[in-house]
Amino acid sequence: GAEDYIIKEYMAYKLYELISDYHYKTRLADVSLTDSKDSKEKSYQINGFFIEDIQKVAKRFDGEVVKRSIHPMAQDPLESVHNSFFQYMIGNTDFSTYAQHNEKLIYVNKNIIPLPYDFDMSGLVNASYAAISEKIEESSNISSVTDRLYRGFKRDAEIIAQVRQEFLDKQNKMMEVVDGLEPLFEDPKNFSEAKKYILEFFEVMSDDKLFHKEITRNLRMN
Repeated sequence: GAEDYIIKEYMAYKLYELISDYHYKTRLADVSLTDSKDSKEKSYQINGFFIEDIQKVAKRFDGEVVKRSIHPMAQDPLESVHNSFFQYMIGNTDFSTYAQHNEKLIYVNKNIIPLPYDFDMSGLVNASYAAISEKIEESSNISSVTDRLYRGFKRDAEIIAQVRQEFLDKQNKMMEVVDGLEPLFEDPKNFSEAKKYILEFFEVMSDDKLFHKEITRNLRMN
């Protein structure tokens, strides 16, 4: 199970690569651990992945890392909506672009761009230890990490419509990423649940009523 958490989190990073140019590069790694307790050595092979350093991400775009808090509405509209749709897709509520909690900000071409990372509390990963914050639970009707909640701010309707279409246009490519990781799963059930979870997101994207209920109706004002 725990090995599959890593692959599902890696899947999230690889999906974001298709969504935004502004992303962390990641690389899978086989990690060897040696436990030398009681003079007996025991070795373990586990999955892991490397994540690019934020300074390197900024440098790739001739930008710089932003340390201070900046209100989401002062951040780049298109990239903010990419980020919000993605977090909704993977069922993640454990982030704040304002407080830079599981998000970093970079300054590129006079724009402030959010970069999401650390998705182990998401519904996609669905780790046994994952929980949603009391604050989120109290202010919404979600009670489980696998329940989705759109947390993006109100933006121009054109941008929301544009990003919705971008996701629909990229559905096949995204499902190719998902399917491509199937061989790395230890438990086929974990793979099929992850795939089903992403497909459920696309059901929302392609259905006007569902889209209104889940996204348009939930655009945040504050």
